[in-house]
Amino acid sequence: MKPPSVPVVAPQQSEVLPVAGLPEPALAAQAVGAVFKPLARLMIDHGLQVPDVVELLKTALVQEAVDSFGLNGKGSSDTRIALLTGVHRKDVKRLRTQTTSASMDTPIATLAASVVARWISEPRFLNADHTARALARTPKHRTPGQPDFSTLVAEVSSDVGARAVLDELARLGVVDLQDDGYVALKAHAFVPQEGLRESFQFLAANVSAHLAAAAHNLAPRRIGLPKLEQSAFSQDLSVEQAEELQQLARSLWSRALQQFLQMATVAEQRSVDDPGPKTKVRFGVYFNDTIQSVQPRQGQQSTVPKRKTRKSKP
Repeated sequence: MKPPSVPVVAPQQSEVLPVAGLPEPALAAQAVGAVFKPLARLMIDHGLQVPDVVELLKTALVQEAVDSFGLNGKGSSDTRIALLTGVHRKDVKRLRTQTTSASMDTPIATLAASVVARWISEPRFLNADHTARALARTPKHRTPGQPDFSTLVAEVSSDVGARAVLDELARLGVVDLQDDGYVALKAHAFVPQEGLRESFQFLAANVSAHLAAAAHNLAPRRIGLPKLEQSAFSQDLSVEQAEELQQLARSLWSRALQQFLQMATVAEQRSVDDPGPKTKVRFGVYFNDTIQSVQPRQGQQSTVPKRKTRKSKP
């Protein structure tokens, strides 16, 4: 009889992997196959078929080979890229010469996210309990000495007007426009409710960053320390208990997000005058629950030990 299920934290990659080694195509294939399953769901849901994704995969392979696998800073020939990736040499040549597609990020979506990040991290825009303060839409509506939404946007960027950002946040359901001329943030995280384009942008940024960290840790000739890429899991839970854990995870993320952004704001200010190369970081969290594939058969004995009861003497 096995002990009850307990949460398990994935070990740091450095504990189980050497810094350098040989490629492991069989293990990589198993991992990629697991990654493909939710990707297949996304494809089917949104009408992407195999020819579309094959072209995207060829493009990604060629671009990564060009960007990261050049020889002594001299780049790579079409033949070498074909050998590295398995993409036919004529496709390599075509993909290297075609115009790079525009980034998915749109200025207004990126700016809106940055405005919310500053709103929940800058002390001047917070209440005493560290929740986001409701802000006057314009300086004429604000209490003397208090910041307003226009000031918030101006501190992030002067390229887009505060009204355009406010309209975008309202469209996405992130803010509440109050009758007294104030605007309140509905949530501590920039999670678009109706903006499908923005949701896809966050999918691309978040999942690719997560996979990039995992790929770095598993690189046969990894340079540098492993990146943070861990998770905890628990199993044999009831639906109700899983929901409670999800609510706990949301609460923990909300607090971690605010603390991280406060520190990131300070770090950005300290980095302004640094002449060295600049680095961007992404810190995220996820929670997923799914029905376990193996269910106890009817009449099967529970694997959780029964609690012994002590009978009282008469």
